[in-house]
Amino acid sequence: MLSRLRAVWGRLMGPLADGLLRLGVTPDQVTIGGTVVSVALALWLFPTGHLFLGAILLGVFTVLDTIDGLMARRSGHSGPWGAFLDSTLDRFADGAIFAGLVLWYTGRGTDRLTAILALACLVLGAIVPYARARAEGLGMTANVGIAERGDRILVSLVAAGLVGLGVTRVLLTVALGLLAAASLVTVVQRMLVVRRQVREAAS
Repeated sequence: MLSRLRAVWGRLMGPLADGLLRLGVTPDQVTIGGTVVSVALALWLFPTGHLFLGAILLGVFTVLDTIDGLMARRSGHSGPWGAFLDSTLDRFADGAIFAGLVLWYTGRGTDRLTAILALACLVLGAIVPYARARAEGLGMTANVGIAERGDRILVSLVAAGLVGLGVTRVLLTVALGLLAAASLVTVVQRMLVVRRQVREAAS
């Protein structure tokens, strides 16, 4: 869903990317800085119950996450290192968001089911990209699935923000449950795709 908006977003963020490059800021610095701020916000605001503020600020930094890649392309320095760094640090940011929700719902939130679902999203969210990376490392592809990273983060932040505004907590419980299920389906889809490719290669 969000991947379809990248071209439009790239045109909107172009001036900001160019401005940062003119100031001497590197894409790697943007990647690292954005990750540090996102992790700090998630582990500070969510566990302390500031769900709406956390959702808004993390949503901003998630949207800005595309600027480093845009800067790399515009400066002619895009390559495997930047892609590796960005993907690796994305796992820190994603993990911090769901870890923050786990801490809230096992502490002051006192909602064990929602905490378990947030933990499931944390674990499965790490397995989804690993399955693709491992397949590519073996010379195959596994770029399938119904739960892309952007979609998972968007749904979780919107649900958390609404709960922070006073909407019933059941909304976040349902959203996390659906995300966990979608992530599990995505893992299974990628496993089946790799299995088919292995069989085709063997035959």
